[in-house]
Amino acid sequence: MSKRLHKPLPALLTAAALVVSLTSCASLPSTSSPHVLRSFNPQAPAAPVIAPEEGREPDLLLRDFYAASAIPTSDYEAARAFMTSQASAAWDPTEETLVVDRIGVTTMPGSTPNRRSFSVHGNVVGVLGAGGMYRPERGSYEATIELQQVSGEWRVASLPAGVVLERTELRNQYQPFNLYFFDERSGELVTDRRWVFSRRETLASALISLLMQGPSTRLEPAVSTVSPTGASYLGMEDGAYGFSGFGGVNDQDRARFAAGVVWTLASAGINGPFRITADGAPLISGATDLTTDDFSELSPVVQAAGESRLYSLTGGSISLVDAASTSLIDSPLSSEGTVQSVDINAAGKWAAVFAASGQPAKLRVGSFDGADTELMEAETFTRPSFESKANAVWTVADGQHIQRTVRSAATNEFTTEQIAIQMPEGISGNISVLRLSRSGARVALVVDGRLFTGIVDRRSPGERAIVNVMEYATELGGSVVAADWQPDGSLIVGTSSSISPVLRVEQDGSSATTLSVGNISAPVVAVAASPNMLYVTDANAILQLPNAGEDNPLWREVPGLQGVRAIPIVAR
Repeated sequence: MSKRLHKPLPALLTAAALVVSLTSCASLPSTSSPHVLRSFNPQAPAAPVIAPEEGREPDLLLRDFYAASAIPTSDYEAARAFMTSQASAAWDPTEETLVVDRIGVTTMPGSTPNRRSFSVHGNVVGVLGAGGMYRPERGSYEATIELQQVSGEWRVASLPAGVVLERTELRNQYQPFNLYFFDERSGELVTDRRWVFSRRETLASALISLLMQGPSTRLEPAVSTVSPTGASYLGMEDGAYGFSGFGGVNDQDRARFAAGVVWTLASAGINGPFRITADGAPLISGATDLTTDDFSELSPVVQAAGESRLYSLTGGSISLVDAASTSLIDSPLSSEGTVQSVDINAAGKWAAVFAASGQPAKLRVGSFDGADTELMEAETFTRPSFESKANAVWTVADGQHIQRTVRSAATNEFTTEQIAIQMPEGISGNISVLRLSRSGARVALVVDGRLFTGIVDRRSPGERAIVNVMEYATELGGSVVAADWQPDGSLIVGTSSSISPVLRVEQDGSSATTLSVGNISAPVVAVAASPNMLYVTDANAILQLPNAGEDNPLWREVPGLQGVRAIPIVAR
């Protein structure tokens, strides 16, 4: 009989993280299915059979070729079937994978009965990198493709290196999944979203192989890892996920690595318990089978497991919203009536901007059951944002200066540092919104009405910087007013557009989806999200919408706040 671990493992999870390197595995847009060192039984349906249709007209055959290019198995065997033998030998599909909104095909002058040239064009919306990493990009794609007749059938004779996918093919042929890497500095599991070919061998082995490769290049500055030399993933054998090369790895790092594996598999819908072995023995001594319960304190979806408290900011005061009633908070947040913005954590700690008429704005921190402290003054502050566990608070002073304040555990004194940020070239406007993700690894920014996300580079225990900043949802132009992270890692965004007043933007920027317009009146000036509910403040009131339900639901006023234009604050 297998043994279960009977208690959580937080005591083991206090040292450096463990992520093991493996070079012999692949995923979108690589040239083969994820590789393991021992054989195992495939559990996914075979790739669709796409082959050239006899007598196909050249423009239609070219479109078929691009559809076949979305299938990476066997070194893009399906796409190569549409090429001449010379073109297939010369084509390098690994250079890059561009994602375009749609592919346009136009015949070029100079065609002959046996040879034709086409201009292929589209708007680039993103790029897929090694290991299924997606990054948003904007630009134009244009290439000349030549086709010629071979034994009476049209085939692609000349084309540039790389793969070009329509966005619909990305969604049809690939699925996004979350990898989880433990970061010792924050004590959190950090999400890394990847796209995996739908018809891979086993999903579990594909995801574990990606974990072994380590975090994405963009996320790497925010995640600390330990990679023992020579460690490998062996695949699944006798119901266990097997690894080797863990002989010198301590118990703490083994537990942290196991937490990443278990949460990655569970979040992909793979049923546990999970049997994980290393060098022929259980990865964690005494724990044959593992589940997410064994790592509950590291849950990346911890908000979904409990209740989220909703607060409202109305008339400069903060109230708790409970059922269909509201009650003022017994603290300076309600007694002074000058609160401009606030962040509240689940334990009742708060950071708020107080702005009395004709006076500088003041940033203060406190708790519901204790005193408060003034940190700094400025003409303006963005809404404060707590780091994970409320260890530090961030804000932007006067639209330009990102400030991080930390309280010393030894002296209880506050220290403030200015955070450096590397914005994309040409971007230098005022920052009106700054929101840290739940893990503290990412930051969302609104700059002159445009949405950006960056990675928090944790350079040392007391030093931070924002790097790898990218613009998301560029189609929104300068209409973004509000943004915040949802519990699942995506963003909820409010705009001044009556066509798209509220959107969901995926964590990697791969898509922006307009949510129900319902009875929203733009602009949407504030947004918030709990595991079960979305909240917005539009031109008239504070509204709510269930996270799941009807296809076209109506946003409704929040019970207890009907007829009130309040700002929602979800404690996290």
